[in-house]
Amino acid sequence: MRDLPVLDPGTPDHRSAARYLWWIVRLQKRTVIFGVVMGTVWMVAQALMPYAIGQAIGAGVADRDTTALAVWAGVLLGLGVVQAVAGIMRHRCAVFNWLSAAYRTVQLTVRQAGRLGATLPKRLATGEVVSIGTSDISHIGNAIDVTARGFGAVVAIVTVVVILLNASVPLGLVVVIGVPLLMAIVGLLIQPLHARQQAYREQSGKLTTRAADIVTGLRVLRGIGGESTFAGRYRTESQQVRAAGVRVASVESLLEATQILLPGIFVAVVTWLGARFAVEGKIDVSQLIAFYGYAVFLLFPLRTLTEVVQKLTRGHVAARRVVRVLSLRSELVDPTNPASAPNPQTSNLVDSESGVIIKPGRLTAISAANPEDAVAIADRLGRYSDSGARLDGVRLADLDRTTIRDLILVADNDARLFSGRLRDELTGRRTAENERIQAALYAANAEDILEALPDGLDAMVAERGREFSGGQQQRLRLARALMADHPVLVLVEPTSAVDAHTEARIAARIATARLGRTTVVCTTSPLVLDRTDHVIYVEAGRVVAEGTHRELLDSSPPYAATVTRGEDE
Repeated sequence: MRDLPVLDPGTPDHRSAARYLWWIVRLQKRTVIFGVVMGTVWMVAQALMPYAIGQAIGAGVADRDTTALAVWAGVLLGLGVVQAVAGIMRHRCAVFNWLSAAYRTVQLTVRQAGRLGATLPKRLATGEVVSIGTSDISHIGNAIDVTARGFGAVVAIVTVVVILLNASVPLGLVVVIGVPLLMAIVGLLIQPLHARQQAYREQSGKLTTRAADIVTGLRVLRGIGGESTFAGRYRTESQQVRAAGVRVASVESLLEATQILLPGIFVAVVTWLGARFAVEGKIDVSQLIAFYGYAVFLLFPLRTLTEVVQKLTRGHVAARRVVRVLSLRSELVDPTNPASAPNPQTSNLVDSESGVIIKPGRLTAISAANPEDAVAIADRLGRYSDSGARLDGVRLADLDRTTIRDLILVADNDARLFSGRLRDELTGRRTAENERIQAALYAANAEDILEALPDGLDAMVAERGREFSGGQQQRLRLARALMADHPVLVLVEPTSAVDAHTEARIAARIATARLGRTTVVCTTSPLVLDRTDHVIYVEAGRVVAEGTHRELLDSSPPYAATVTRGEDE
């Protein structure tokens, strides 16, 4: 068995849900095939046991042949050993196939989410993506896992049919006709189950999105008195999801009842016919005993086949959601033949739409009368939206996005803290000395946060860093951005959640920490602006004034009004 998850999940076939499931099977074909073989041996060994028992009783007991009894007892023991070993190996393969399919799906979804970036929340609700990791991967894993038992069940039924036909043609024909008939009846329930499961998945995803929105904006909702309104909407939608779940359960319960009732009737018919043929002398005692064994055994493969249909149906519904995510295309398309990246340390970064020119190696501020204009410029400079932005004359649209992400980092307040060790939170996958981490924390004026944690850098951060205040989270995000040490760093309102004293220290320390490297700060804070080398003032999306902070205070009344507004108020 290989380690899981694999490093590279591969390139999926997402043309349809069925193709996606088949793609997973092909990637895991060795363990899937081995699982099918073990599942077949496991099932056939069980199918042959009634025959061995019948022969042991017929030859050993009825004929009082102790040698034959010992031989058939040995055969029965051998079948038991084979069944046990094959069952263990089948189960190992089933678990591996389940985990591999589930992990691969999660990896592909996460990778796709990273590629889509800002496109994902525009096209899909949060709940739909969350549902993949919470429920859909389980159904996809089950669909791959059940293949071994399903194939084994088919072979076992065929084995029983051959034995029955050899002993009694009428009994064999009952099985040959009865099994497809049972599966056809079960199949009638699959279509409505499929439709109701799909509706339930969609409503469940919407409810998860609603819950995420409420949790994210809980403080705001309480502040404006909207908590009860949103709670009421959540209550209504949760009842709709409950009703959809009941509709799914009603079909599933009917399917479960059918799985018990129909095979039970079928087994009763086979048993009745076998007893009648024995009374009429058409079969002997050993065959009658074997028929009783087959009648009981057939319940298992028949139920397995209906389980296969049910799990494949659920897996198909789940795979459809995964395929929907994998089929999305980013608003930003990489060029077919990417251009070579210029050296950012010696290149101007230009946003032609606004007229902003960022000189290399300087700390530049973008101050806008409308903060949204500064955010839009930052998005264009980091190529989070298509534009004519250029680096040393080369359009960012002509560069590969991976290259751009290596050169330019845009850090805004929409970033999140993740769960895990604080050290990993700040450094990511890379390893870094404590001195570098301490320097980044110092530059972000976040030393007090570290000192307050009993385990220091090894302290565990909760999801979204909820144990930290808004200002502490902002400083930790700033330290993380500084630790990344990109050639070009664009900070969007990095001090909006801290007090004036902290803001002044951060402004001074950023200038020192990023000395000689290109840094852009989108802000209207006078404390930060006064520490920058150059300030660009933007109105209506265009540059209207440039210079140092103090020069612009004297020469540009609109700029002065923008950056001193908070003080005047």
